[in-house]
Amino acid sequence: MFSFYFFDYMYMLFFLGFLSICLNRFHLLMVLLSLEFIVLMIYLMLIIYLNFFEMELFYSMIFLVFSVCEGVLGLSILIMMVRVHGNDFYKSLSVI
Repeated sequence: MFSFYFFDYMYMLFFLGFLSICLNRFHLLMVLLSLEFIVLMIYLMLIIYLNFFEMELFYSMIFLVFSVCEGVLGLSILIMMVRVHGNDFYKSLSVI
């Protein structure tokens, strides 16, 4: 059985993902990597939760499908941004 200290580390890693988004908010690639890190932490917490209560793991597969779709959309936005503007730096975008 997992000790409760393991869950404290999981929550700490989850909030470190949010901190990395705040610190690296100027580049789209770093924001996407931080979001994927947060999604992986949520996925790991979901697997542990479902195993702890002996529930079906089918819900984790649904979550994994949606997280892959989120990653694909983010990468397509990144590719479009690099092709149009030449980099992924937010300040180089012009609103006009």
